[in-house]
Amino acid sequence: MGTVLIAFSGGVDSTFLIKVAKDTLDDNVLAVIAQSPTYPENEVRVAEAMCEALGVKRKLIQTDEFSDENFVSNPKERCYFCKKELFSKLLQIAKDNNIPYVLDGSNFGDMSDYRPGTQAKKELGVRSPLMELGFTKEDIRKYSKELNLPTWDKPSYACLASRIPYGTRITQEILQKVEQGEKFLKSLGFKQLRVRHHDSIVRIELDKESIVKLLQDGLMDKISKKFEDLGYLYVTIDLKGFQSGSMNLPILGAVEDQIETDPH
Repeated sequence: MGTVLIAFSGGVDSTFLIKVAKDTLDDNVLAVIAQSPTYPENEVRVAEAMCEALGVKRKLIQTDEFSDENFVSNPKERCYFCKKELFSKLLQIAKDNNIPYVLDGSNFGDMSDYRPGTQAKKELGVRSPLMELGFTKEDIRKYSKELNLPTWDKPSYACLASRIPYGTRITQEILQKVEQGEKFLKSLGFKQLRVRHHDSIVRIELDKESIVKLLQDGLMDKISKKFEDLGYLYVTIDLKGFQSGSMNLPILGAVEDQIETDPH
């Protein structure tokens, strides 16, 4: 590819992609980090530090999805509008810097989830090398460990808007509640988690091994108090445990039902 611009979040996938791109293309790599109310400021700082550690040029931009009613109304195609906003900005930066390729870190396993943002990538010509080459999350973690990347066992992450059910209007107030709740749970030692907002109810997803930890040292009382302070009336733990993309399960189920009943 010669020269590339990479959408960089500092997560497992994009860090692996940045590392390989840097090793392959040397200084012909530009990482662009997006700042937004949908992404915790701490994650932005981590992404910046990773670029510094790897010696990759970086640029920070501000995305403006909150000015788009198609995004804040939170339809099931929400991710499409968000990614179109982001990648349109990246393409303009690439054009201004004579960079022929814009890449992201989507992996092969992402194809099994409901991801309308993929359509935006196709329309705009953004490439996903890890997906194209069949790299799964497990592959990426394995090779990241071999490359001594600290992200090899970093918990999976997604934008804060994914914590809000489709059809519930996205507000910065809700995003801040979710962010504060997840930050609190991480301070208690929990790693893989999601805080799902359902109006007056919060549904907390933890990996199943961590659910047992809730019974220790009065953690349930501490967690209940924190989320009540954040404005929730009911604090619940999802007994199914952590599920990446769990808000998409009703949509995926509907698609599978349609496939089974459609003779074509």
